Amino acid sequence: MLRKLLLHFLCYFPLLALAQNHTISGHVVDENKIEVAYSNIVLLDSDNEYIKGTTTDDSGNFVIEDIHKGTYQLKISYLGFEPYNVTFELYKNIAFNNIVLSEKAEALDGVLVTAKRPTVKRLIDRVVFNVENSTLSNYNVLDVLKHTPGVMVSDNKITVKNGEPIIYINDKRVYLSSNEIQQLLEGTTAQNLKSIEVITNPPAKYEAEGNAVINIVTSKNIAAGYNGTIFGNYKQGYKYPKYALGTSHFFKTNKLDAYLNYSGSPRKDYRHNNEIVNFKDELNQTSSIWETDFKRTKESLNHNINANIDYELNENNTLSFSSSILIGPEKNTNTDVNSTTQMFSANYVLDSLFNTTNNANFKTNNLAFNLDFVHDFKREGEKLTVNLHHTNYDFASLQNVNTNYYLANENVLFRESIFQTNNSQSTKLYTGQVDYELPFENNGQFETGVKVSDINSGSYINQFIVNNGQQSTDIDELDTFLYDEMNYAVYASFSKDWDNWSFKTGLRLEHTDLTGESETISNSNESTYTKLFPSFYLLDRINDNHQIYFSYNKRISRPRYNDLNPFKYYLNDNTYLVGNPTLKPQIDDVFTLGYTLKDTYTFEVYYRYEDNPSLELFQQDNVNNKVRYIKTNIDRNISYGLDFMTYTNVVSNWNLYVLSSLFYYEGKYYNDNLLITNDKWSVYAQVVNYFTLLKDKSLSVDVSYNYISPLVDGPSVYSTRHGLDISVRKSFWDNRASLSVGVTDAFNTQNFDLSNTYADQDLFMTSRMENRLITLGFNYKFGNYKLSTNKKEINSEERNRLESNSSHN
Repeated sequence: MLRKLLLHFLCYFPLLALAQNHTISGHVVDENKIEVAYSNIVLLDSDNEYIKGTTTDDSGNFVIEDIHKGTYQLKISYLGFEPYNVTFELYKNIAFNNIVLSEKAEALDGVLVTAKRPTVKRLIDRVVFNVENSTLSNYNVLDVLKHTPGVMVSDNKITVKNGEPIIYINDKRVYLSSNEIQQLLEGTTAQNLKSIEVITNPPAKYEAEGNAVINIVTSKNIAAGYNGTIFGNYKQGYKYPKYALGTSHFFKTNKLDAYLNYSGSPRKDYRHNNEIVNFKDELNQTSSIWETDFKRTKESLNHNINANIDYELNENNTLSFSSSILIGPEKNTNTDVNSTTQMFSANYVLDSLFNTTNNANFKTNNLAFNLDFVHDFKREGEKLTVNLHHTNYDFASLQNVNTNYYLANENVLFRESIFQTNNSQSTKLYTGQVDYELPFENNGQFETGVKVSDINSGSYINQFIVNNGQQSTDIDELDTFLYDEMNYAVYASFSKDWDNWSFKTGLRLEHTDLTGESETISNSNESTYTKLFPSFYLLDRINDNHQIYFSYNKRISRPRYNDLNPFKYYLNDNTYLVGNPTLKPQIDDVFTLGYTLKDTYTFEVYYRYEDNPSLELFQQDNVNNKVRYIKTNIDRNISYGLDFMTYTNVVSNWNLYVLSSLFYYEGKYYNDNLLITNDKWSVYAQVVNYFTLLKDKSLSVDVSYNYISPLVDGPSVYSTRHGLDISVRKSFWDNRASLSVGVTDAFNTQNFDLSNTYADQDLFMTSRMENRLITLGFNYKFGNYKLSTNKKEINSEERNRLESNSSHN
């Protein structure tokens, strides 16, 4: 009987197969891997006759059922994208995974008529915030960064997961100080911004330096012609206005791309600090109380010039030259600090006081140049990149400090102190880098590269004391500090994508030789170290609604050159900043486990261990009644927490972004060989509402609120901060022009208090800045502004460590 059944099955199986119908399914995305909902799906037979049709759902998926065996053509179309066509043989169920629609290259009479909402996409090693042609395109780049998931911009700092990230533009680092980076981004329009990538655990291709990476991606040029933009904004604070003005120009022919951008940011910034120091005796009892009222006005005018030329030698080879120039002229860059310090006894009886005026002028020239060669092999995606880089950095400052001492309740001058400090720094960076990318079949990718860096830095200080109008050199404050560093790096990484799994791993090896020498005090520091930096990522797409991922990464944070400089920079007679030539690099180990629901809701737990972290510590000298701020290594930091993020469309004209983080921080540091622990649970939350109004979507309103509870950083405890920002933006003339008005920190609640209380240290400070600002901005595009730029940013790993003394003021 079994044989008869088997025989009948073999005889009739071909007929059953002929009669069986099949299913065609697929998933449609754009070039940024964002699902394309409601795209048109049409199935045609071999004679181009219509068979069936459908549309993709909200997740970009489609299904066509009950189709006979045969030859078919699948056509997919959506407004603004190139049509997609594929011919195939159908003999079983077939699934088209991740059909990619390409955006149309041609402009419509030079007019961009639609604006999309920004979207968020999680990839295996990063979160991508897509803003191209969105309602955010009329912002400047710093404004967009404030709206980017996982990024916090507050107190003149950009942070990701409570740490300072490294800024890249088009996978190339920007090496400026924190303040200079913010001014650069504020003076750059987001018109040509494609996306912002937040990479909390960067892969081996990126430098091992830093806590995290923010990669700002600009759009690629798509057609020949010319476009340009002028833009600017005005911000009015409590005391002073701030301006940002700029223009960018782009020209493309068949073989040549040229880009030029200029931005200037004349501004004055005001800060009012109050500081209370309780000096202690040998029994750790308060011996005297010093209260200081600091009022600082900082004037600056940074000129940023970026230029880039790409020349296509032939179909496979491209040569590029780019330059990035920052100039801060002495005439427009200065800081005025006026402070009054009252000295009380332990019983809070005023003993005496002194007034200090601290006037400083600064000059900065930061010139960087890149030469790039890219060779594309015949295999698609295989390429070789060669980069040569040079930076020439010069900084100089002239500081005058005058202090008058008075007895309590008497307007009688009994002592005067006057000194002048000349300080300069010159740094030259040379780097060479080669990268190679090789794709494999079935979604595999191999990358490898080498890099060599040579850094030579010299810092010089000369201080003069003025007595009875006569100037003499203070030999105790005369010094030359020389710093040399060689860094060699090699890396390799491999990634692979399957239907439901994605995997990426890499290893970076860095070897460093450095020498720091203070000529006058004969203080020399030589160090050689070799470090391995592994990275690992694994993503499981369980189904359309559930994803889970895990990553591990080791990172390094090297000291900035100025942090190694042992020179003293005085705020007044008893308070100064000083570098530390014995600083060690900080090594981090970071573990992350995450879960994403319906590509919308993400939950993430992380653990970070920091070995030898470097902090700027407040230290009071209770014997001489002096205060210094010094960068020093503490024992270690541990932090872990739970993050939640969602970016969703509430209704058609309302998008909502929410980020919340519950995290624990524990720091261990030494004070006179005593190990001290400081820890706290903290909460951070950010809510941003994007409203698009009017029929043509030309009116947008953004309302954002952020909150951070008290937190600790080393021995410091910061108070609660929160703030409300509102921005209204209206576009005109088919999106060629826009005006914006708004307010940041509407209720002036972003200021904070800080305390350092441990062992024999006791400091309390209040910080009051011009956080509440009334803002007004404009943007106008001319030429064929549908074009996108070939903008590049100069970088080399070490440029970020070029931070002048002016950043302390």
